[in-house]
Amino acid sequence: MTLEADAIVERRRLKRRLYFWRGITLLLAVGVAVAFGLYAGGGMSSKSAPHIARVTVSGMILSDAGQRKMLKDIASSDAVKAVIVAIDSPGGTTVGGEELYDGLRDIAAKKPVVATMGTLATSAGYMTAIATDRIFAERTSITGSIGVLFQYGNVGALMQNIGVEVKTIKSAPLKAEPSPFTYPEQPGAAAMIQRLVDDTYAWFIDIVAERRSLARPDALKLADGSVYSGRQALDLRLVDEIGGEDEAVTWLEGAKGIGKDLKVVDWAPERPYAGFGIADRAMAAAGRLIGIDLSAWNSEGRLDGLVSVWHP
Repeated sequence: MTLEADAIVERRRLKRRLYFWRGITLLLAVGVAVAFGLYAGGGMSSKSAPHIARVTVSGMILSDAGQRKMLKDIASSDAVKAVIVAIDSPGGTTVGGEELYDGLRDIAAKKPVVATMGTLATSAGYMTAIATDRIFAERTSITGSIGVLFQYGNVGALMQNIGVEVKTIKSAPLKAEPSPFTYPEQPGAAAMIQRLVDDTYAWFIDIVAERRSLARPDALKLADGSVYSGRQALDLRLVDEIGGEDEAVTWLEGAKGIGKDLKVVDWAPERPYAGFGIADRAMAAAGRLIGIDLSAWNSEGRLDGLVSVWHP
């Protein structure tokens, strides 16, 4: 009799636990659904009403198909009345900076675009800023570092010392050069890369001179790789005004007639989470809602080729 009573009590405990976990699961499912609805529905409604778009450029600047599409969408959106580009980046690849520059210039042909500088807006980050109509920097923002570089290592001497030889059969002496295994360095390899760097550097100086209304010799003096504070950059005409987003919005209102009641709405590239079902997509939406980009787990950024980046 006691065993039967104990079994009944245990079954009741199991039922209570089962109901508890079912309830937790249901609440989680509802939470994810609400998050998805808020993210999808709320984002769409805020972007359909007239607003100022905020585009954030942070971290390493790389070639980005999603970002290119976003800039095209902003350019074609009648709801976007102006754009604020919030930059906090040391730079990145020259192609990534060029894509941002071209995309922002396309937008600027249709609507006002301004840039705000955070802690860093150097190299390709500065390349991004000069695509806009007006640049705002904080007094202690770090900007400049106008230039291009190409870095490579060479372990050929080390491999010779330890008795390892890499044999290469190629179509011409400069094919696949500079190589980390060629020692001494192939004649002409460094000169070839220098020509590549010089050509891109000349283009960078040209757009700095054009966008900042500087004589090319003056732009060239500023493009020795030096970095500048926001205050120094203002004196050198590399930026237009000391301030942040509030000052940018005020300028848009006064200089461009942008309505002061317009909200500033964040735009970001679409980055679909590489999941396999509805649950994965819902989790991705919920993650974006709280500021976690799950797609980043499946992406890889590489600084190959020519780069325009500054780091201490």
